[in-house]
Amino acid sequence: MKATGENAGELLAGLPANISGLPDRWAAHRNLYALFDDGRAFSYSDLAQARDAIADQLAALGVRHGDRVMLVSENCAAVIALSFAIAARGAWIVNVNARLSAREIDAIREHSGARRVIYTSHVSKDANGHAERHGAVTFDCGAWGAMQISALNLHCSAELSAADGAENVAALIYTSGTTGQPKGVMLTHRNLLFIAAMSSLLRGLRPSDRIYGTLPISHVYGLASVALGSLVAGACLYLQARYSPQAMAGMLADDGITVSQGVPAMYAKLLEFLQSRNQAWCAPALHSLYAGGSPLDPALKAAVEAVSGLTLNNGYGLTEGAATVTQTRNNQPRGDCSVGHVLPGEEIRIVNPDGLDVPWGEAGELWIRGPNIMKGYYRDAELTAQSFRPGSWLNSGDLARQDADGALFIVGRTKELIIRSGFNVYPIEVEAVLNAHPEVTQSAVVGREVEGFEGNEEVVAFVELKPGAKVTVQALQEFAAAGLAAYKRPAEIIVLPALPAAPSGKILKHRLKEMAQYGRQKNGPQSCPDAPLKHHEEKS
Repeated sequence: MKATGENAGELLAGLPANISGLPDRWAAHRNLYALFDDGRAFSYSDLAQARDAIADQLAALGVRHGDRVMLVSENCAAVIALSFAIAARGAWIVNVNARLSAREIDAIREHSGARRVIYTSHVSKDANGHAERHGAVTFDCGAWGAMQISALNLHCSAELSAADGAENVAALIYTSGTTGQPKGVMLTHRNLLFIAAMSSLLRGLRPSDRIYGTLPISHVYGLASVALGSLVAGACLYLQARYSPQAMAGMLADDGITVSQGVPAMYAKLLEFLQSRNQAWCAPALHSLYAGGSPLDPALKAAVEAVSGLTLNNGYGLTEGAATVTQTRNNQPRGDCSVGHVLPGEEIRIVNPDGLDVPWGEAGELWIRGPNIMKGYYRDAELTAQSFRPGSWLNSGDLARQDADGALFIVGRTKELIIRSGFNVYPIEVEAVLNAHPEVTQSAVVGREVEGFEGNEEVVAFVELKPGAKVTVQALQEFAAAGLAAYKRPAEIIVLPALPAAPSGKILKHRLKEMAQYGRQKNGPQSCPDAPLKHHEEKS
């Protein structure tokens, strides 16, 4: 099932061996802007000069080849400049979202063995809070902002460099996946540059494009596909520190945004915001819409396309695959929620528990191979070995099926599959039905063990409602029953003011699973089937 189609050879051949070389591709065009942040534009020439100056500062501060440099940040121009400067030094970028808790930040700092930690305190109160906790001092980057930097970690040991510079680790990205346990994914320069080039190519990006950049750069989607993918093309990345539907609506209407990439929850929140204010969709320059990072359900896709007049493209990827494995094509619109075809140069297999390929159309475990696949998990050789199969295939842990035309459909995660009385229940199916209700913003479904029946689970659904919703849990149960087989219907529907989510917008199902199990054990059912449900505004 090797991907074929687009010829990316010419684009890939022109790439540098290190991501820090990307600004040089366009620096001669002094009026070509790379970044727009809080009313200020930075050219590619500005970015190249900042990279070199900050790299010199880091060298003077003791940062060596193979060191890890941690960025506690939210999206801003300085994060891009700092990332390129760190890469230029031959160090590893450890970019983490400042909105993480002190416990999470400190755990990543300890595990990565960061030589220095830089905090973008000039744009993030959360980053400033972490800087104060760690006793950081001022780190002045001139026009890019006065930030904070930690003391030198004298116990940090530098990692060895590869003979081929492109095979050196560029970024160490921490992901909790579905387990909640952070893992440090080692992505090389080649991994990131391949995905950046593919993102640019398949989206048809041009220097005239203005890309909406609110997806956290600390997340692989925001880093590889959105940020680096935009800069490969010479486009301008319009940065937003953190997502809000009001800010998104304003940027689409007023800033000439031509391409929007986001997670489905962003689009759901935007439509909810517009509807609550009787405000029309306004995005006069927009020509392309993309979703990824979590499942896209048919109701949301149809609603976005109805108001925008554009196709909402879909894709699939994972941190271990440097963001992207499959992508629908803008010139081949689809009416379903397929995640598209495999990227040129990548391969997939869909296998049964014995590792044998399943027939077309049947679901199985998804294995991936290609130049995007991670080097491994940092300081965890055992987990790395467990994740790979003979032939350098990465076991994604996701369940998928493939149509005869090669289009891929993700049906769930191996660990999220619910076994209900011997039947397989894929959460995405139940979520699609619930999300189709006109008063539901989004939903998430998990399995809960049935006490006294080992290996049997019941379906528990969590829903987030639109402002002013009047629907009852009983009405939601009836709505779900009309669209689902009896064994797929939720045993319980729990309404939350907002579903727990990572900074990227991905719903944290491991937390919901804990809530479902704890609620059954301690308090019994958490919802009243006949009481009207109230919506509370999400707190940031």
